[in-house]
Amino acid sequence: MVRAWRALRGKAAPHIEIAAGSAQSDTTSSCYVLPSVKLSYQTMRHTSLYTELTEILQESAKTHDIKVEYHPHSKIPSTIHRFVDFSHHRSMEDSVPRSTSLWEPFRMRLDFEVAEIALEAVMTKDQTNRLFNLLHRSACGKEAFTLQSHDEVHSFWEMASKRFTPFQSSVVSVKYRNSRFAKHFVFDAQRLYKYNGARFTCFFNEPWTANTFWDAQVYAKPLAFILYADKNKLSSFGTQKGYLIIARIANLPIEIWNGVGVAGSRVVGWLPIVNKNQKDSGKASFVNFKNAVWHESFLQLIESAIQHSKTGYWFDCGDLIRRLLWPIILILSADYEEQCIMSLICGLKGKFPCPVCLVPQDMQSIYTEELTLRTTLQNIFWKVHHCDIHRALSWDCMHANNGGLWSNHLWVELQFWITDLGREAAVQIDSNFDAFLRWPDLQHFSCVMKIDFTDSATHEDISKVSLEVHTEDTIAAGRETLCEFSTLLDEYITKSEPETGKNWNFPKKHSNVHVFNDILAKGATRNYNTKPNERMHGPLCAIYLRWTNFKNVATQIIHYDHWLLTLTSMRSEIDDLDEYTRQQVVDPEAGEEIKEVATHTYLGARQGSQSFSQIEQEHAADTAFSGFQIRLNRFLNEFLPRFEIPFPDGRHVHFRPDDQVTVFQYLWVNYESMVDWHLKRDLLRCNPSFFGSPRYDCVMVKAQDQPFFVCLIFLFRCSIGKIVLSFALIHPYDVAIGHHHRQDIDLGLYRVRAKPHASPELISVESIIRGAVLASDPATAGDYFIVDTINTDIFLRMKSLQAHCVN
Repeated sequence: MVRAWRALRGKAAPHIEIAAGSAQSDTTSSCYVLPSVKLSYQTMRHTSLYTELTEILQESAKTHDIKVEYHPHSKIPSTIHRFVDFSHHRSMEDSVPRSTSLWEPFRMRLDFEVAEIALEAVMTKDQTNRLFNLLHRSACGKEAFTLQSHDEVHSFWEMASKRFTPFQSSVVSVKYRNSRFAKHFVFDAQRLYKYNGARFTCFFNEPWTANTFWDAQVYAKPLAFILYADKNKLSSFGTQKGYLIIARIANLPIEIWNGVGVAGSRVVGWLPIVNKNQKDSGKASFVNFKNAVWHESFLQLIESAIQHSKTGYWFDCGDLIRRLLWPIILILSADYEEQCIMSLICGLKGKFPCPVCLVPQDMQSIYTEELTLRTTLQNIFWKVHHCDIHRALSWDCMHANNGGLWSNHLWVELQFWITDLGREAAVQIDSNFDAFLRWPDLQHFSCVMKIDFTDSATHEDISKVSLEVHTEDTIAAGRETLCEFSTLLDEYITKSEPETGKNWNFPKKHSNVHVFNDILAKGATRNYNTKPNERMHGPLCAIYLRWTNFKNVATQIIHYDHWLLTLTSMRSEIDDLDEYTRQQVVDPEAGEEIKEVATHTYLGARQGSQSFSQIEQEHAADTAFSGFQIRLNRFLNEFLPRFEIPFPDGRHVHFRPDDQVTVFQYLWVNYESMVDWHLKRDLLRCNPSFFGSPRYDCVMVKAQDQPFFVCLIFLFRCSIGKIVLSFALIHPYDVAIGHHHRQDIDLGLYRVRAKPHASPELISVESIIRGAVLASDPATAGDYFIVDTINTDIFLRMKSLQAHCVN
């Protein structure tokens, strides 16, 4: 192989060995193994040689392979991973639990679990005592329940919470040492590339895959913080407010730091609120005073990190490696009002109202990327090394789009014009929304035309779609689309502004200019979306209303939140103990651990067995079931040879009327997301009465040339000799449409047309790619549009299908 290499390049190639294997380190020879090449570190220093070898690797790369390029200061060579290896979630660290009594200081596990319910439900003292009385009255189980009162639980939570640093009046810090998350920490910046069949294209998702993290890694390892601050109403009428600071660690994967576990978001501070009176309201001196109080208070939180941000500090990490860490404020997540306070700009009425650039007040509605960025001024963030406040501030989907440009402008504008068409048009819109099929995590609307004031989550369900992973190509397409959108909007504003009186010159619209720069700098937009932070307001309001005495509430709330952190940690360890115990269960016959096997599909809601005659009789009024038995015989006699499945006893399948199949009404489908390449699952129904209404979901089905869409009619499983196979009777929506409507193309719609209901087909459930939602076209019976905004995977799949149709 070395001789072959020399012949190809005409150069010596010391320390090069062509080898098969996955990316791993060879500690004995300081070599690194790529999928097909092993290189010593000395060889890596021959830049030109390594570049040529990389070109050969790229030539041999397979479509969807992932290349990981590490920061030069990490001294880790680039690696190439097979897509199937890279795309899997990292599993939690396998380790032996530190104890089998992880519920201590509680006397019994049952005591802890009952106290856990009381704490999570924010039960009052009276409610807790009543619960315990009931448990004692009914006690007859295997475990003794020993807790006696709310006060006793109070004392146990106090003892248990000593494992964490308590809140302080000036600095709120939570010290957490837990090796179970050590393997998930990423301290070295990475650039990720996905091979698309022609070249490696860079993609961005986690913060450490973007440019700011890369630029911050000089000699120390960045310890990157995401900080959020905002006021929220604790009482219904807003008389009592809280001012939270929430922190996350961006070195962890988003599913961890954006989750609810112990490594997720934490309340780390509570800022004072300066109350205003009528006399001071609006005065510049009072505004300056409030800003000064904000910055001096926030300084208490970050002061301990200021010196470390300049010199770094050595820390023994959970994986037992000592690292020089460099704390940085990577992302500041906030709404526009908070961004103005953080960056010390004048805000809406200022000559330059954007916290990021110097766009003039009267130019915010104009889209251009040629803007002068702000330079940092002296403020508290200026004290933190490598922290430019204007670069740390980030575009916020929730306030900029869902609660801004869409809800207050585009949606209001749409309502205006529909109402202008008359009552019938408004009724038709509501009717179309009501007819829309239900889908998990998507709010169903019976009417929308009367929606004028609601939360951002509702508007997100009306207008949603955002990508969790961006590539160079999607960023380029996004910039182009944003430019096109701005041009169309400017044309509309010119025509309609005098009539509607709507002002389009506002910061939330302008902020879209910066979104793709933020993606390049800090990863996908979900890394800095305020939505996960604002979800924390609800539980804190519950603590205020049900647990405090409404005096000095900040101290009481953060004290309770500290208990919740303790609870989360203990519950996490107990769950790990249960999982560890479960994994030790051994199959006595096989002598091996029992493991779950992931499959592509699963049929559930079993309805028992039915004969073909019963099925056809029960569905006599439905033409789709006419000749069901004969249709299945014909299908199987073509299906089995095509997939090289032997006929039973070498004879064609011939079911009789009294033969039986097993009927199901539920199906889940696992599929690999085109967005982040992780495993996703759709829960699908084929049920004549799901919560009182028929529910027959649609799916995307694999075919030779391109996927097509169908509606599920009937799910069943049948035995063919010794083989058991699962099938679906479906209503195909694959009639050729011919010339696509100009309006469909302009609106980006994908139209499908249904075959007659009396012409169903049969498919293997294994051919189902994923679920889909179809909306009927009210103007053309039998025509449907694919809804590509239910999630980002279907959005990308439909873009690919539309491109295929155009070509």
